Amino acid sequence: MREKVEAVLAEVRPALLADGGDVELVDVQDGVVSVRLTGACAGCPMSSMTLKSGIERVLKEHVPEVKDVVAV
Repeated sequence: MREKVEAVLAEVRPALLADGGDVELVDVQDGVVSVRLTGACAGCPMSSMTLKSGIERVLKEHVPEVKDVVAV
């Protein structure tokens, strides 16, 4: 499952990089994906929306085993 999540994050990454941010995969455990938002995303007030409406939505579409995505 980790490889699938990495592949999806690679698809999402260019949009984040375009705004000066990035996402790093920290862990995948029991359907919960832990990520770290970096760059401009780290301090952005919209980061929670990016995480839930963007990253989590895309991950759940491509990897149905994903239950939740959390920032660490």
